[in-house]
Amino acid sequence: MKEFTHMDDEGRVRMVDVSEKEKTLRTAVARGKISMTPDTFNRIMDGKTRKGNVLETARIAGVMAAKKTWDLIPMCHPLAITHASVDFFPQKDTHTFEIQATVKIFDRTGVEMEALTAVSIAALTIYDMCKSHDRFMRITDLHLVEKSGGKSGLIQNPMS
Repeated sequence: MKEFTHMDDEGRVRMVDVSEKEKTLRTAVARGKISMTPDTFNRIMDGKTRKGNVLETARIAGVMAAKKTWDLIPMCHPLAITHASVDFFPQKDTHTFEIQATVKIFDRTGVEMEALTAVSIAALTIYDMCKSHDRFMRITDLHLVEKSGGKSGLIQNPMS
């Protein structure tokens, strides 16, 4: 059984020491969904919301969140991310936006948390911008799709 890397032998929380790890190109892709009423979905798609362009605002928020993950999650390393993108895939039949974030870095540690944070904050931004119209939107299915780089190489989520 693998040990938890963020705990020492006495069970105290610690930041993982990556000093001796080799720098490699590391990538992480994460996804999640936000579902809403048909009217809210159509307003976003038609650009007819009260607060402006919802998806572009959420895209910016997601990229910014990826860059600030270390400031939000206590044991994450501050990283010089080399690429972060957030994309939206509208699912008209379910009134859902699938959100995908891709984050890259050439460093000693992965960027899974950064990709997951980007998706989360993009979804929360959509919620915030549309909550006056639809308070019961649902944010679901947040997950890591794949990661690559480092000693482990490519790892893909079989449930994605």
